[in-house]
Amino acid sequence: MSRPLPPHDLTGDAIAIWQAGVSAVDAERLVCSMVRHEGESLTIAGEAMPLRQINRLMVVGAGKAGAGMAAGFERAVGSRLLREKVAGWINVPADCVRSLEKIHLHASRPAGVNEPTAEGVAGAERILELVSQLTPDDVCVVLLSGGGSALLPAPAEGITLADKQQVTRTLMRAGARIDELNCVRKHLSRIKGGRLAQACRAGRLMALIISDVIGDPLNVIASGPTVEDPTTAADALRILQMYADRGSTFPASVLAHLERMAASQAGAPQARPDVVRNVVIGNIGVALAAAVDEAQRRGYQVRSFGGANAGVAREVGAELAEECLKARTDGQGAICLLSGGEPVVELAPTDRPRSGGRNQELVLAAANRLWSEETDGIVILSGGTDGEDGPTDAAGAWIDSLVLENARRCGIEPTEFLKINNSYAFFAQAGGHLKTGPTHTNVMDLRVCLVES
Repeated sequence: MSRPLPPHDLTGDAIAIWQAGVSAVDAERLVCSMVRHEGESLTIAGEAMPLRQINRLMVVGAGKAGAGMAAGFERAVGSRLLREKVAGWINVPADCVRSLEKIHLHASRPAGVNEPTAEGVAGAERILELVSQLTPDDVCVVLLSGGGSALLPAPAEGITLADKQQVTRTLMRAGARIDELNCVRKHLSRIKGGRLAQACRAGRLMALIISDVIGDPLNVIASGPTVEDPTTAADALRILQMYADRGSTFPASVLAHLERMAASQAGAPQARPDVVRNVVIGNIGVALAAAVDEAQRRGYQVRSFGGANAGVAREVGAELAEECLKARTDGQGAICLLSGGEPVVELAPTDRPRSGGRNQELVLAAANRLWSEETDGIVILSGGTDGEDGPTDAAGAWIDSLVLENARRCGIEPTEFLKINNSYAFFAQAGGHLKTGPTHTNVMDLRVCLVES
């Protein structure tokens, strides 16, 4: 007869379950599982290539997981092959830079600032230069992950970085959808929307991709620099014209560029299936599966809502709180509710200072729903798998009875902070911040709710 499990430390268990999910999509581990050097053969994503047919191995790319992916590639190929054939350049956030043997990690933007910068442009220019110098005897490996769009800016000819920044900010303020933003950005770029693959002169291009997008659409992740794009410059122009009709203003240089491209019927670069291969090596599904295993190992019955959850952060948080209350009423013992995805924050108008991110806002909304409830036996945690949540030093937050008790003792209530999207300040006072630093991966957000009845 098995011995009974010890009493649960719900908060400790929630953090451990979340961490198990993040560890499963560790970028270095994922790349190592896809790259193997044996004897005189190199295998990437199941495709074996004789080393005698490879002159150079050029590794380029961008993303929040870039440092871990590059380190994994160097470890997988081994010292001799690394020394003889490998070189590379990856654009990463500044707090992810470290020394590697042959692949240079370039600080493309400051930590926590998810916007393109002049440093990012310089890095993208270097990547385009490197791949354009390759020959049919070379292999190009592209390492891509979430955050690559901002980390890999290369404005089209005649357009400045400031122009692109203005367009992006204007569209975001006007409420543009992410697909509209991506469409416009691609057609103002020399590297997005398949243009990196077009610039590459290698005989083989292998892109290893960690997805941070629901459904893993290849043309969306990092704005698809190695993937044929289905949109056109005319599509991008129609989007800007639609928002201009609603009162938005865009730089004349941007409109002129798109008009020229649309008039010439210049579409996105065409895919070269004989040369280019794109492989997703990690996503939220991998993280969720590992979280399920860890929760079950700790004695929880698991209910997973999957990894395709979007919606509005405060609404998702309130719904999760309701699910926890229902699970406690059901009296089924120790329950773990898991979900993944990427909700959005709807910003309220205010002139007061505020800070936070979608994970902190989601948990704050859950706290607001549970504020008048008995919360013993309930923990709700949400964190970005990249270790970032908005422009803050937190990956996310959790609430349990202790956090809510601390909030009452401090004389603060969730509703006042939720009104102006000021979630960071609430958890800074009440406790409950999840702080990890960069995780070197990025597969959207992972939520862990534990209930013990």
